[in-house]
Amino acid sequence: MAYHHYFPHTDEDVAAMLARCGMTSLDRLYDDIPEELLLGREYNLPAAKSEKEVRDLFASLGAENHTLTCFAGAGYYDHYTLAAIPSILSRSEFLTAYTPYQPEISQGTLQYIFEYQTMMAALTGMEVSNASMYDGATAAAEAMLMMVASSRKRNRVLVSATVLPQVRAVMATYAHYHGIVLDEVPATEGGVTNREALSMMLAQGDVAGVLVSTPNRFGILEDYTGLADEAHSAKALLAMYANPSALSVIKTPGEWDADIACGDAQPLGMPLNYGGPYLGFLCCKKAHIRKLPGRIVGATVDGNGQRVFVLTLQAREQHIRREKATSNICSNQGLMALFATVYLSLMGPDGMREINEAGAANGRWLLERIEATGKARMAWPDAPWLNEFVLDTDAPVDDIISGGIDRGVLPGVKISDHRILVAVTEMRTETEMQSLVDIIASI
Repeated sequence: MAYHHYFPHTDEDVAAMLARCGMTSLDRLYDDIPEELLLGREYNLPAAKSEKEVRDLFASLGAENHTLTCFAGAGYYDHYTLAAIPSILSRSEFLTAYTPYQPEISQGTLQYIFEYQTMMAALTGMEVSNASMYDGATAAAEAMLMMVASSRKRNRVLVSATVLPQVRAVMATYAHYHGIVLDEVPATEGGVTNREALSMMLAQGDVAGVLVSTPNRFGILEDYTGLADEAHSAKALLAMYANPSALSVIKTPGEWDADIACGDAQPLGMPLNYGGPYLGFLCCKKAHIRKLPGRIVGATVDGNGQRVFVLTLQAREQHIRREKATSNICSNQGLMALFATVYLSLMGPDGMREINEAGAANGRWLLERIEATGKARMAWPDAPWLNEFVLDTDAPVDDIISGGIDRGVLPGVKISDHRILVAVTEMRTETEMQSLVDIIASI
């Protein structure tokens, strides 16, 4: 084995480690992998190339991607990424700051985590924010675990059918392996949570918590008046899965008196990027801070009276008693938390309100012209909505989507054979929206 700059182990090093493991070769380490799962050939990789050749290769691969004008939503939205963000993210005091365990050499990381927590707490109306979760679905699963941990003797959680299906699927996986009973609250014909059914389920008296969504999976702004009081009377907690961008203009989980707020921070300017990386946020009332997975950064002063940032709270169970830990995936997604921090700092309250107003105006413009074709209409015309809306279509949704893709447009997300979810943000121009109108009209 030749000595390599990035792989410093010599033949003698490898032999010593294999001997300690009782192995005769590196291949023996993979004996438990079935033969049919092994590659059985050399990697299909090109010969060594120069830097320019490598860049050209990946540029050519990227050119094969078929970029579509996006009207799809369902939890992930095409918002504008501010030009300054990549530059700020690459600054050395943030990008190369050391892990927060040693505050004297990690002030850059600790500062932006502190600011991220502060802004997310303000955005959700909650008292505490962690930093941070992998994505929105896992953040919702962690909220479920928090509610069960807080109840101590109850292991049943209710989730509304109007929560995103991918979020409910991940919650179901976590529930299965944690011995949690996850029951679904049905939706009404109007596309909102069936409050009567929810009340009956709460009345059974064995519920640790309830999770609902705002806006819900159909873009509808549900009225949760009295829900927190009802849940608390049943000794259950209330969690809300929320779109953080929308929270700048709608009633926050804190204003609904929810105990926990969670969701995906992707709408905070993060590129769709074929699915990631994204960022899960998790906020709560101060009473539940000890059940909150992850880490909490605080501000204090040093011996010279200068403001500094420190890792204030992180449960030791995360490291020494994994089976007792509040979470097993509480690594901080530092880069994406920094992304959200920079985005919110640059946008400010006025900017956040402006993009939501622009998206709402675009949505009304598009909906009016689609309905004028006579080929589609809003499924629930009396329901308040934001970000996206559901259309009932005369033509099969599959035909609309395939026809749109042929013209460089992704028309939306299929709900059923004749029902489609259409999302509109500040990114869409009148020309792009008219293209979708023409597609629906022509099919």
